[in-house]
Amino acid sequence: MTMSGIELTAANTLPADGAAATLVGRAWRPDVDGPSVVVVRADGVFDVSRETATMRDLCEAPRPAAAVGAAAGERLGSLVELLANTPGHRRDPAKPWLLAPIDLQAIKAAGVTFAVSLLERLIEEQARGRPETAAAVRADGAEDSVSTLICCHLSVRCAASFD
Repeated sequence: MTMSGIELTAANTLPADGAAATLVGRAWRPDVDGPSVVVVRADGVFDVSRETATMRDLCEAPRPAAAVGAAAGERLGSLVELLANTPGHRRDPAKPWLLAPIDLQAIKAAGVTFAVSLLERLIEEQARGRPETAAAVRADGAEDSVSTLICCHLSVRCAASFD
């Protein structure tokens, strides 16, 4: 254990069938001051960003596993080295570390909270940081407010499904 409560190791990080899997993710590269798409192989972690710039691009490729399998990539270090440098409280900022694997792809959920969250992101994007503009769009009590429209539409559908 560490002060953060968990020690990152290959054993507690990789799936049981990790040796047979195609494992991809992202790593921060201080030498290029940015994130890279990486593939984890038996002989290390390799930057494959020259072949696929983002995780979204990789996930939308016709054959993602084949795409990273064919990519030579640049070795960033061993998995053990990157895992050891990932916790922020002991990170060496001159060496690469692992990031969350998600970059530009939409993360989908289900239910009312997903619909509301999606619209909130759209509202914030359109308001361009202007709180008064965002507030006007989501004005409480307004007949055509976002929340009112979503809740009314979903409750009609939900009520109809019970009939």
